[in-house]
Amino acid sequence: MLRLARSSLGRILTGWIFAHMSFAIPVKRLYETGALMAFMHPQPAYPLHILIVPKQAVPSLLDLQPGEAFSQAFFHDLLDCVRTLVQQFDLEKSGYRLIINGGEYQEVGQLHFHLVGELDR
Repeated sequence: MLRLARSSLGRILTGWIFAHMSFAIPVKRLYETGALMAFMHPQPAYPLHILIVPKQAVPSLLDLQPGEAFSQAFFHDLLDCVRTLVQQFDLEKSGYRLIINGGEYQEVGQLHFHLVGELDR
């Protein structure tokens, strides 16, 4: 699945799926608004690994425009989402990171954030 997401066709499909079919993605949503959804990473690299993805086809962070209505809604919801999940998983004590990859470091052609941390340190 990850190989498909990394392909040229996969980059187009991934954004389209989040923009138009996010309701059908078979994951347990931890947080969801009209602009984004958060769920556990299907192949976690950390003890706690949550993906936060916009519900619009956005290839990278550089494709968001600061004055655009969707960008404003997304960043507002992103902040609320991260605050909620940090509290829910009690990450303030053990620490957490919010990671975004871009350019060659971005494996999937859809903007996404990784909220990672330790559980029960």
